[in-house]
Amino acid sequence: MDATTAYRTSRDQLLALREDHARAVTEFRWPELGERFNWAVDWFDAIARGNERPALVIAEQDGTETVRSFAEMSRASDLLAAWLAARGMTKGDPVVLMLGNQVELWESMLAIMKLGAVVMPTTSAVGPAELTDRIARGGARYVICNAADTAKFDDVPGDYTRISVGQAPGWADLRTAAHGEHTPMPHPGTAPSDTLLLYFTSGTTSRPKLVEHTQVSYPVGHLSTMYWLGLRPGDVHLNISSPGWAKHAWSCFFAPWIAEATIFVYNYGRFDAAALLSRLRERQVSTFCAPPTVWRMLINAELGERPTDLREVIGAGEPLNPEVISQVERAWGLTIRDGFGQTETSAQVGNTPGTPVRPGSMGRPLPGVPVVLVDPTSGRRVDGIGEGEICLDLEQRPMSLMTAYRDDEERNTQAMAGGFYHTGDVASRDEDGYITFIGRTDDVFKASDYKISPFELESVLIEHPAVAEAAVVPSPDPVRLAVPKAYIALVPGAEPTKDTAFSILRYAREHLAPYQRVRRLEFFELPKTISGKIRRVELRAREDLLATEEGEPGEWRDDQFPELKG
Repeated sequence: MDATTAYRTSRDQLLALREDHARAVTEFRWPELGERFNWAVDWFDAIARGNERPALVIAEQDGTETVRSFAEMSRASDLLAAWLAARGMTKGDPVVLMLGNQVELWESMLAIMKLGAVVMPTTSAVGPAELTDRIARGGARYVICNAADTAKFDDVPGDYTRISVGQAPGWADLRTAAHGEHTPMPHPGTAPSDTLLLYFTSGTTSRPKLVEHTQVSYPVGHLSTMYWLGLRPGDVHLNISSPGWAKHAWSCFFAPWIAEATIFVYNYGRFDAAALLSRLRERQVSTFCAPPTVWRMLINAELGERPTDLREVIGAGEPLNPEVISQVERAWGLTIRDGFGQTETSAQVGNTPGTPVRPGSMGRPLPGVPVVLVDPTSGRRVDGIGEGEICLDLEQRPMSLMTAYRDDEERNTQAMAGGFYHTGDVASRDEDGYITFIGRTDDVFKASDYKISPFELESVLIEHPAVAEAAVVPSPDPVRLAVPKAYIALVPGAEPTKDTAFSILRYAREHLAPYQRVRRLEFFELPKTISGKIRRVELRAREDLLATEEGEPGEWRDDQFPELKG
């Protein structure tokens, strides 16, 4: 069986079992691809040649659209691959790819893959310091960016070829590739174990890790992501995420095209919930994935009637708050399905189509992904009901797992200790195998000998109408060792006053167990990574440095309010 047929067989097996989770987990097997595999040639070109169905639709805020068929994407990426090869790009060359949601991003991804070169996706939000680090650690030989971003590289050292989209002094204009003579690109001879992707993580607790993926770990591993999203051939899939981060590759590149679905992208300068809802309806979107923050914005803007063609709604990027799920169910009759994965893997856990969703749960292990819970203290597996760190069993190493953290043996030893890949996330499992997120191993803390999950407390806090975002960390306390403190970002129009603090503390008290009580609160601009994740590590350090028995300036405590005593 050739690689294309083997790949299609595994894909079709998951499509046939898309609403039978138990059988899919039992019966699914990763494809046996032989000695060479290149997703852009063996899969994408195989489904794209002569296929005039839309592969990519990019809608702008002004109403204009860019539409490319599968056949057009195949041809354009061939032309670009030949153009890049003429400039010396060859198998194994690392390439910084720093583009927005524009057709050249998808063409470049395919073209680089067709040469067997290595893609280093990079967000355009980074500055010269981050670029210097990425180019040095990743060994970049090429940089592809928009002409408007070329100045960021003026003082970035390195022996790399400069390629821009649009004209820029000293940079080769990628758009001239379209004028070449088309010849289908031959197979580059890449082996399944050859490097394809280098991803820098967002660094919530330390400097970004450099994650290395192979020709199969994402291109084949995202079969599990396709299954979780519920994608089918002919679907129109909209995912809200930014280029340069792993979730963009998950849901705006691999998973939809694995399913032979159309990728729909909506570009906007400033988020407009009403406009996004209009696009869902106008473009007949069938599957929609967005982070909880976007779902909350859509709810606040009033969801209205369910878009006619919408079949699957998914939450990703952070755990879903149960109230968000219930509000969408009431408005649209659809249940948002949560899931879990990392830059280091494809989707690991998910609520899949046709299975009951338990509010607050991320779902169950996905086909082909040997998820286990491991006791962080003993290092032993937790069987049945219980809680532990989410890990992958390396005796059944899934195809979707990264190769390693590049040039970081200490982290690799920690991540792969005891025969498991350690995610660093703690969760509980119920009698039916449903897994519920508790928190990062670094974030969970004890107060009065009770284990506190910041996520549980934050889920309640953000239901208060004045709260836009919340981060809960331990605050040192002479009696209880630590107490939960909430750092709060307010919604526009809400004032950081004593009355607002009282209202939030009272709300938390009414909706949380006594041992979970939020006892301190501060209105604060939450520190974040470049990808938008809250850096609780900075807030914990701030508490350790500034906390006093009398309290910090600007801090509100529950004992300041007589109504909250007891």
